[in-house]
Amino acid sequence: MQARISVMTLAAAFTLAGGAADAANAANAAQCGDWSAYRTFVERFVQADGRVIDHSTATQQTTSEGQSYAMFFALVANDRATFERLLAWTRANLAAGQFDAQNVRLPAWQWGRKPDGSFGVLDPNSASDSDLWIAYDLLQAGRLWKEPAYTKLGQALAAQIVKQEVVDLPGLGPMLLPGPQGFRNGGVTRLNPSYLPLPVLRALAREAHDGHDGRDVSGAPWTRLAENAYKLVKTTSPRGYAPDWAAFKDGQFVVDPKNGDTGSYDAIRVYLWAGLASPADPLAKPWLGALDGMRQSVAQTGFPPERVDATTGAEAGEGPQSYWGALAPYFKATGDERALGLARQHLAALDAPPQGAGREPVYYDRVLGLFGTGFIDGRYRFDEAGRLVPSWRSAC
Repeated sequence: MQARISVMTLAAAFTLAGGAADAANAANAAQCGDWSAYRTFVERFVQADGRVIDHSTATQQTTSEGQSYAMFFALVANDRATFERLLAWTRANLAAGQFDAQNVRLPAWQWGRKPDGSFGVLDPNSASDSDLWIAYDLLQAGRLWKEPAYTKLGQALAAQIVKQEVVDLPGLGPMLLPGPQGFRNGGVTRLNPSYLPLPVLRALAREAHDGHDGRDVSGAPWTRLAENAYKLVKTTSPRGYAPDWAAFKDGQFVVDPKNGDTGSYDAIRVYLWAGLASPADPLAKPWLGALDGMRQSVAQTGFPPERVDATTGAEAGEGPQSYWGALAPYFKATGDERALGLARQHLAALDAPPQGAGREPVYYDRVLGLFGTGFIDGRYRFDEAGRLVPSWRSAC
């Protein structure tokens, strides 16, 4: 009888082990199979020459943001050919050919159809969030694909960000301007909380410094910038909701004088970046804690508000499907399984083929969807130092 029980127990153990192995294999297949949502994005939004087009705009614009995000997705997909096309177009059109390690020009943020019908730069000012992401993409591509030229260009771009887009605010220290021009007026400095992803700042602290005191080669304390970014989010989100814009005046963070304290399409990325941060990062948990209003709201209503008043917590509207893409990693990081399940349902609808006229996919919707589904499906993550860990490096 004992022998029979042992055999049965052993058989059950093998069955359980087989089931676990099947589950693991299924997870690996999901992570390593063709990323159809990414392929659809490239087909619909990326020209053969590497230009990302936002078809929803009258100018058929391309932004440095679009180029930077697409480069990131190409890296996650291990698609080096598309990465190089995106980089080449950015170099030629947004940086006027001045985009190598010896001569780096911050890329113009907006390019598209001009009033006379020709195409070119519409606004030469750069956008610092895009610049951060491009520098990050290059540094990670250099490491993952073992290409020193990418690394050197990423370091050179990071140095220019420090020189032109990082300022020292009295009583606070280093802070990222949204761009070199137009965000400082008298004693008021305008800021954008969604421009400061913690993993990106951590990686720059690790890969763009001289190794002595955590300061990068041109003097920017990336670690302190990450700490100040957390202070910005915590201070300007008193009800647990992030605003699209904020400002710094007289030694403290204040409501933005231009856009007020509304949180909507910009701010939705604040939750996304918080959800993507490694749980091992000492700032990850408090950062998420500062943004708990959104989680509570979805728990009560079953959907994210389209707009919030960051000061009072007043909500308005129902956020679009794409909000769920930004919020999925946030729900996963906070352990909210119910909300994560809702996010998966809405993201499946977002990825469904468009039905009827006027239902062409929107650039920003697809970007948020790729960030969200790519993360919760295990295609990528960030480690404690902010380094990208794509599934193709291990599971595949």
